[in-house]
Amino acid sequence: MKDYFAPLSAIAFLASFLCLLLSSQAADLSRPNLGIFSNEAEVGDARGGAAEFNPKTGEYTVVGGGENIWGTNDAFHFVWKKMSGDFTFTANVRFIGTNGNPHRKACLFARQSMSPHSAYADVAVHGSGLTSLQFRAADGDATHEIQSEVSAPTRVRLEKRGDYFSFWVAAPGGELKLDGGYLRVPMPGDLYVGLGVSAHDNQSITKAVFSDVELTPLASSSAKPALECTLETLKIALGDRTVVYHTRDHIEAPNWSRDGKSFYFNSRGRIYRLPVTGGMPQMLDTAPAVSCNNDHGLSPDGTQLAISDGTQGDKQSRIYIVPINGGAARQITAAGPSYWHGWSPDGKTLAYCAQRNGEFDVYTIPAAGGEETRLTTTPGLDDGPDYSPDGKYIYFNSERTGLMQIWRMKPDGSDQEQITSDDYNNWFAHPSPDGKWIAFLSYDKSVKGHPANQDVQLRLMALADKKIRVLATLFGGQGTINVPSWSPDSSQLAFVSYQLVYP
Repeated sequence: MKDYFAPLSAIAFLASFLCLLLSSQAADLSRPNLGIFSNEAEVGDARGGAAEFNPKTGEYTVVGGGENIWGTNDAFHFVWKKMSGDFTFTANVRFIGTNGNPHRKACLFARQSMSPHSAYADVAVHGSGLTSLQFRAADGDATHEIQSEVSAPTRVRLEKRGDYFSFWVAAPGGELKLDGGYLRVPMPGDLYVGLGVSAHDNQSITKAVFSDVELTPLASSSAKPALECTLETLKIALGDRTVVYHTRDHIEAPNWSRDGKSFYFNSRGRIYRLPVTGGMPQMLDTAPAVSCNNDHGLSPDGTQLAISDGTQGDKQSRIYIVPINGGAARQITAAGPSYWHGWSPDGKTLAYCAQRNGEFDVYTIPAAGGEETRLTTTPGLDDGPDYSPDGKYIYFNSERTGLMQIWRMKPDGSDQEQITSDDYNNWFAHPSPDGKWIAFLSYDKSVKGHPANQDVQLRLMALADKKIRVLATLFGGQGTINVPSWSPDSSQLAFVSYQLVYP
C-alpha cells in the first residue's frame, strides 16, 4: 500500500520549522542590544530597570530603581557579562536629569554573584558628584567606601589585579589618574562585570548614560611595578575612608596636628605639612636633621615636633626636637639608634625604642634633655611605645611571648601586662585622645618584623571590654601607621596606603 500521507507530513514539518525560525528571529529582534554585555537583570528589590546600547553613539543608557547599593543588601539594575582574570573597566558617566536623589548611583561593577548580598567592588558616581570605590569584602558583610578627592569626574575606571582593586578618575578637563584606594576583595572564579544604576529611592527610577566604555582583559606583566602612596583618613564609627593626598613620592607616617588642621609626614628624609583639606605639602626646615625616618610626632601643646634622624656620621637614628613650624633641630638622645614614638601628656618626657648592646628596648628621656631610662629588659624586641592620654600607661609591642603582641606598663616600667594574644603580629598601638580605644597594625603571623608592601590590617580594640574589630584591610606596613595618628576628637585615623602600578 502506498503512503499517501508522507508528502503531507513533510509539508507540515517544513511549516513548523519555518514558524520556529520566524519566532526565533522575532525574539532576537525584540531583545535589547546590550553591546559588549550579555544580559541584564534586577538585583535585589529593584523595579522598572532597563538597559539599551546605541551602536551609532556607543552609549549605554541604563535606567534603575532600587533603594541603594550599600549596607549588606543591594537593589539596582545591572547589565553585565561574566569575566575571569584581571581587567580594566573604563567609562564616561553622566546622569540624565537633575531632580533625583543626590545619592543616586551609576557604577562600574565587579560582583561575585547576582545575589543582593554579594561581595563586590565598584566605582560609584553619585548624583551629588561624590565618587568612591565601594566594596563588600565578603557575602553579607557591610559595604564600605574610599571617597575620591575629585568631585563629579567625567571619566572613571575600575581596575582589577589579582585580589586587589583600584579606581581612577578624571576631573572635568583633566586626565584619567589613579586616585588611591588600593584594596583587597578576594572573589575567586568568574565575576559579573558590568554597569549598575540605583535610584536610591525604591519609589522612583533614575537614568544614567555610560559612553566610551572599555572593558579590557589584562595579561600578566613581567614589568616592575611602581609604588604610589595615598594619605587617607578613616572614620572609626563607619570604617569609611577618604583620600586626602595621592602621590608617586614615597610618604610615610602621618600625624594629625593638635588643632586638627594639618597632617605631618615624612618623605625622602624630610618632614612635610599638609592641610587636612588637601593641597600641596610644604617642607619644614629641620636642619641640620635632614635625614628623617618615619618616627616623629607632636608635643601635647602642639608647639613642637619630635623627629628621628640619621644625619650624623654613623647614620644611626637619634631624636631631635624642632619648633612646629620648622627651625633649628635640638638633639635629645646622645646614643643611636633611637626612634621616637611617644610624648607624655604633661610634655616632660619622651618615650622611644633604642638599641643598646644588641637589644632593642623601650626607654624614656626628659624632653629637655638628660639621662635616658631603660624600661624593658626582657630579651627580644620591644618597640613602639606611646602614652595613654591620662599618663597612667605606656603601650608598646613585644615579641617576648613568641608573636609580636601589644603590651602596656606603668610609666616607670612596672606592671608589664600583655593586652593582645592572637595569631597576628601586632605593632604600634596608639591610644585615642579620649582614652577609649587603641588602634594598631596587624600582620600575618608568618611576617617577620614590620616590612613594607604587605597585606595588613588596621585594627581597633575597645579598652572597656578588649574586643577587637578590623577597621581596614590594605596594602601597607612600614610607614602606614607607626606613629600617633588620631584626630583630636578621636573620631578618625590618618594612615598611608600603598599601590602597585604597572606600566
